[in-house]
Amino acid sequence: MRKIWDFPGGVHPADNKTQSTGQAIKPAPIPPLLVLPVSQHIGNPAQPIVTIGQTVLKGEKIAEAVGPVSVPVHAPTSGVVCDIKQQVIAHPSGMTDLCISIQPDGEDSWIERISERDYHAMSHEQIREIVRDKGIAGMGGAGYPTEIKLHPPRHTKVHTLIINAAECEPYITADDMLLRERTKAVLAGVEILIFLLEPKECVIGIEDNKPEAIAALLEAKKDSQIEIAVVPTKYPSGGEKQLIKLLTNLEVPKGGIPADIGIVCQNAGTAAAIYDAVVLDKPLISRIVTVTGQGVTEPRNFNSMIGTPVGDLLNAAGYQESATERLIIGGPMMGFAIDDVQVPIVKTTNCIIAASQAEIPSARPEQACIRCGYCVDACPMELLPQQLFWFSKNKELDKAELFNLQDCIECGACSYVCPSSIPLVQYFRFAKGEIRQLSIDKAKSDKARLRFEFRQQRLAREAAEKETKRKARAAAAAKAQAAKRKAEAAAKAATETEVTTEPKTKTQTNPVTTTNRPPN
Repeated sequence: MRKIWDFPGGVHPADNKTQSTGQAIKPAPIPPLLVLPVSQHIGNPAQPIVTIGQTVLKGEKIAEAVGPVSVPVHAPTSGVVCDIKQQVIAHPSGMTDLCISIQPDGEDSWIERISERDYHAMSHEQIREIVRDKGIAGMGGAGYPTEIKLHPPRHTKVHTLIINAAECEPYITADDMLLRERTKAVLAGVEILIFLLEPKECVIGIEDNKPEAIAALLEAKKDSQIEIAVVPTKYPSGGEKQLIKLLTNLEVPKGGIPADIGIVCQNAGTAAAIYDAVVLDKPLISRIVTVTGQGVTEPRNFNSMIGTPVGDLLNAAGYQESATERLIIGGPMMGFAIDDVQVPIVKTTNCIIAASQAEIPSARPEQACIRCGYCVDACPMELLPQQLFWFSKNKELDKAELFNLQDCIECGACSYVCPSSIPLVQYFRFAKGEIRQLSIDKAKSDKARLRFEFRQQRLAREAAEKETKRKARAAAAAKAQAAKRKAEAAAKAATETEVTTEPKTKTQTNPVTTTNRPPN
């Protein structure tokens, strides 16, 4: 039995998970239109490689990865590309992104693919290339390209592989249902990860409020060396750093990543996607999405195509707009509200909540901080949220950074316990954004300054080179002039010498004939 440790802080909000686990995962209907953002992951956006009017097949690549930190996008079904333009996406700011729209033809015809592959007969590099080429990105967090995390760190040997199945956020049951119904696929994906990373141990961390999933894992793993570690239900136990602390009692260093201490973490859904990609030759074109809340009559989990509009999934679950106060993408702790039901789900979308006013009340007006200290007790990162609040509010960004603002994981535990209804996480996100923008501006300024300095140096160098050449030309000209004058002088002297030394010629006169003249 593995020892389970604890992490500081944390809260215990109501689970509200049983509403969506009473029925099996249902395939979502093919929508009339699929909208696929080219940026569904951390890193560079993918580059469209299709044109409007082009026919595509299910699984066909429609956008290519750009650079090492990027993944491609694939068509979730067969159809015709009907648009490539900026469209509103699921984001707290309501921002737009370049999207490829596909009008399905209803045939759901696949591209030609391999029926099944034996990964044992493949090299590590081949497997990593497949994971990248099939568009696999983290499905439980920010969507970091999975292939990058599959490269063992050069300076540290991976000793522990952790599969994150905690799913600690209230309402969300996508991983829970995945583990119940596709247990073997998840474990097969984990075995591929073990084959790649060669860790000393592999642990699946799961909260104790998922007994059916735990039982399914224990039954399916049988003689496998994969360990199932059941952790107490406490939010945010599913945070990467918190789960590492729970299972190993190790802490990720400030500004570091788990690989720095020999640990790699992957989400359970990502493991299943790796199995689908490597063995079944299927790109990441669908995912499990929880649709729940009092605003739907049939809360459940759907296997939905990436790019499906939120409204289509809500309608499939019996959406009642009149009973819905807010629509939330993600969970109530870390999710965000949306106004447009036409925004598409992406690779990281795990939940849609149609919340009533009674279920998730609107935020009360913000009041003054009373310095109660509840936020300090709740913070799993052992920060001082009340101090960070003052610094963020007053834009004292240097002080906020000094108090480790960047270590905040934005879990929302501090906001959850605040009796003054201060939206602390929003302040922290704002401050982080300001710091990030200042950093970008500084980088641009430094780059511009360097360009200016290089230009000045280049101009000075060119001017010096021109002056050197001018002086050289002048010296050469002077030398040539002097040589010319010397030559002329020498020639003149030679001429004068020749004239002086030349012998005189005798003058000859005509002889006078003397005649005898008679005397007068």
